[in-house]
Amino acid sequence: MNKTTYYINGNAVRKLDEAAPVRRPQKSTRELEEIRRKKNRRKSARRNQERALSMNRAFVAFLTACVAASALVAVSLIQIRSNVTQQMNEVAALESRINDMKADNDARYKQITTSVDLNAIKDAAINRLGMKYASQDQIVYYSIDKNNYMDQYNDIPE
Repeated sequence: MNKTTYYINGNAVRKLDEAAPVRRPQKSTRELEEIRRKKNRRKSARRNQERALSMNRAFVAFLTACVAASALVAVSLIQIRSNVTQQMNEVAALESRINDMKADNDARYKQITTSVDLNAIKDAAINRLGMKYASQDQIVYYSIDKNNYMDQYNDIPE
């Protein structure tokens, strides 16, 4: 590598051989207008960008109101969801109580039905009280049309 170092004495730099200045070709008016239009477009685009990026007080107030409204909606939705969950837990607890009560009721019913001796009742009715089975001529049949009860307007014949 060939490296050349210059030592400069003083505050002026030596002038190199003077080269002829480079001339640029003259541009036509159409090209000049096109360049001007591009510069104007760039300037207007830059101005539009600055306007778009700048926030005035009204825009900040609007954004603040939007954030506050969305926060209120979020809080209310969370509260509603919490209430629904709490009510579902209460319903589940009540259903559990109902099932327990039904089970107790069924157990007591079975206890009562098994504790009653029907043969002892029949024996006491026939032997002690003198009751008899009804004969065929004592039985009277009635027809009921789609009702689960019957009104009695007269005495039953003997």
